Amino acid sequence: MAGSSTVDAAFYFDLASPLAYLAAERILHVLPGPVQWQPVLARELPAGETFAAFRCREEEDVFRVDLARRAREHGLQPLRWPAEFPFDSSLAMRAATYAKSIGRTVPFAQAAFRQAFAGGRSLGEADNVLIAAAACAMHPAAVLKGAGLASVRAQLDAATTTAARVGVTDVPAVRIGADVFAGEDCLERAAELGRAAAR
Repeated sequence: MAGSSTVDAAFYFDLASPLAYLAAERILHVLPGPVQWQPVLARELPAGETFAAFRCREEEDVFRVDLARRAREHGLQPLRWPAEFPFDSSLAMRAATYAKSIGRTVPFAQAAFRQAFAGGRSLGEADNVLIAAAACAMHPAAVLKGAGLASVRAQLDAATTTAARVGVTDVPAVRIGADVFAGEDCLERAAELGRAAAR
């Protein structure tokens, strides 16, 4: 992928996913070529993880400790979990879709992810979504209006449906051309494909 501006590449994310957060913090370093950031609703994907089905508290604790370890290994800020987790990302994802329509997807997504998983603030609360928007020069009133538009809801639904159709089963996921990679190592596998294609 490096050195080519013609590769069709996309990064699929849901702001409720801590795994997608870890990928979002690293993608600009791991995948050097242009990648479109595409908000989708993970809960509507074929194998989408909602983080609501832990069998017990111990299982959830193991998951959190493992993610904290991965964040440290990648040199990221310490994970801070929102008191409400999992949280409903519906408003945040509509805001991300609105941000995409005005060319602000990446800064908004990064700010929102950091609010949730570095700041420990639930994106189920509108105020925290608006703080993320303000951090990347998006006016709160415009964000609320945009996120409430039926057309924005339809765009998010359509993007999710299209993602599932091309093979995205969960987030984070990366698509390079017709190849789709999902899961925690999606960036590395996509990068390896890019390197192989460049040889």
